[in-house]
Amino acid sequence: MNFVGKAYDEISQGETFGQSLTIETSHITQACGMFGDFNPLHSDAEFAARSRFGRPILHGPMTSAFMSASIGMYFYGTAVAYLEHNCRFVAPVYAGDTLSVLWTISEMLNKPRNNGGIAVLNGQCKNQRDEIVAEASGKILLINRPGEKQP
Repeated sequence: MNFVGKAYDEISQGETFGQSLTIETSHITQACGMFGDFNPLHSDAEFAARSRFGRPILHGPMTSAFMSASIGMYFYGTAVAYLEHNCRFVAPVYAGDTLSVLWTISEMLNKPRNNGGIAVLNGQCKNQRDEIVAEASGKILLINRPGEKQP
């Protein structure tokens, strides 16, 4: 992969970015093994059918990870550290749902000693019915593009 991510001096407040992904049954199954969470709401179709959800649901941390993945790709090679991530789960995610995340740069904090700054982010994740399934916020420390002037 030869991506070029956005540097701190190349972004602006109000800028948006994101991505989409269709959730498959395999995502739910793999999350059980990755997290060691085999709660029957995720791993037992018969149990889940009797629950308020009616079928197995995706683990919340997997939705959160999908949301943060678009941050990693947008700032590919320019991120120093992802400093903070807070996520609130609003609705269940099922196999077959197509999730779309949209992040907005809500604030920029200059950090000249780090030759860059912190981007403060707010994100929403929606399903194919335009229903919000998760909301998140985050902070990422970024560098300026080498050879460019600092803002």
